[in-house]
Amino acid sequence: MQENFLSNITPREYQQKILETCVEKNCLVVLPTGIGKTLIALMLTVERMKKFPGEKVLFLAPTKPLAEQHLEYFKKHLAELFGNLQLFTGAVNANSRKKIWQNADIIFSTPQCIANDVKNGLYELSGVCLLIEDEAHRCIKNYDYNYVAQAYASQALHPRIIGLTASPGSETGKIRQICKNLSIGAVELRTRDSSDVSKYLQKLDFEKIIVNFPPEFEEMRHILRKLSAEYIEELKVRNVLFGPVNKISLIELQKRIMASLARGNKNFNYMHAASACAQAVRLQHALELLETQTLSSFNKYLKGLYEQASKKQSKGVVKLVAKSEFNFLFMQSSELLARGMEHPKINALLKIVSKEKTKNEKQKTIIFTQYRETASMIAKNLNSLPNIKAKIFVGQTKKAGSGGSTGLSQKEQKSIIQEFSSGEINCLVATSIGEEGLDIPEVNTVIFYEPVPSAIRAIQRAGRTARLMPGKLKILVTRGTRDEGFYYAARAKEKRMHSAIHEIKDKLENPSKNEKQERL
Repeated sequence: MQENFLSNITPREYQQKILETCVEKNCLVVLPTGIGKTLIALMLTVERMKKFPGEKVLFLAPTKPLAEQHLEYFKKHLAELFGNLQLFTGAVNANSRKKIWQNADIIFSTPQCIANDVKNGLYELSGVCLLIEDEAHRCIKNYDYNYVAQAYASQALHPRIIGLTASPGSETGKIRQICKNLSIGAVELRTRDSSDVSKYLQKLDFEKIIVNFPPEFEEMRHILRKLSAEYIEELKVRNVLFGPVNKISLIELQKRIMASLARGNKNFNYMHAASACAQAVRLQHALELLETQTLSSFNKYLKGLYEQASKKQSKGVVKLVAKSEFNFLFMQSSELLARGMEHPKINALLKIVSKEKTKNEKQKTIIFTQYRETASMIAKNLNSLPNIKAKIFVGQTKKAGSGGSTGLSQKEQKSIIQEFSSGEINCLVATSIGEEGLDIPEVNTVIFYEPVPSAIRAIQRAGRTARLMPGKLKILVTRGTRDEGFYYAARAKEKRMHSAIHEIKDKLENPSKNEKQERL
């Protein structure tokens, strides 16, 4: 049924099967990165436009580069005269967008752009016969995806919605919310191990590499924990902190305190708590850098706090850096760096990359890490190896206080992907920007510099390899640190995600059976 309109591509059996569901119902499609979600959207586009001639298709993606990528994919695989394909961006003025909307058949855009236009009455969504929302795990809270989906459901004459994601997360409540926001009537889930998918994929070798926490770092860790415990104790005494304590719970508490102060609650207790909480967060962050990142980034972070104190930006920071223990941390880390000491993960990483390169001259590797500072440090070290050309791949934002480490513009990001595709560079050191959707070429090896506690992010990272050729996935874990907890958390969440999706899928497929059970 697609053959007349598709060019240079043949759908796989599972794509055809998922399409059949999408034709009948609004569907959430959960497929690992790189195994063809976009082709399902393309085939459904053909079906809907054949069924409703003259109506439009709207394809939303969270960023402009992703929207552009989908446009290019459609251009490449759709028969030339099939329809007028257009990209919407905020750079095009509103009047021009109104004209483009009237003449286009398939529009690719970010949700913000469409949401603003619909709110401003530039055009309606009544003549749209298909809404595609990519990275659909973002369809929660007040994100513009939801506004567009709701406006579409109420305005469209022939509504049909498809949500695409590699992972909707592990919480049943959140997945239900996504399904509700997109008026989902069916869920199609496949993993690498699904019988109809695995035959198309290559072997993935997985290895967890454990490194020991250096004894030279142990005293610094002890001091960080002691300092952190003092601030945490103060928060408990002030009756604002209850339950388990970690960096995330402290950041949440900080938000609540700041919101209360912003509402005009100038409670003396809260004002002191705000300062104690801010220092506890800083110390937890320092501890994370020491345990799981690099000694250089830890040292640089402490240096940054000294600079903040010298500018008197915060009384709390002035007090913190005046402590003799803080001075010891800075002196000790500076001395270890002067002796050539670094976090053992750096050495482990260099060994892996060198070894893989000697095995395969054309080796391409992606290293994922949480922080830009770490990414810069890794790239610098990799470039000291023979035949390794590494570049960092980070987002656009300029992070305040990151010591001048600025982001990459979308143009620069594109150029780096191009260099990686052509082989000019063979190692990409990416932060979270490299996880989501972007058309990064297939690689031989994916390395996690640290485990991430999120199932969504772990699945997206791993999906960069073992699609068209055998691949390797290696995760570096520092023994006795939060790395271990994060590693097991991500695995447990992935299992929970699969059972949550199956439960929701079952409820959607058998509503009467489930209603009966609930009544009983």
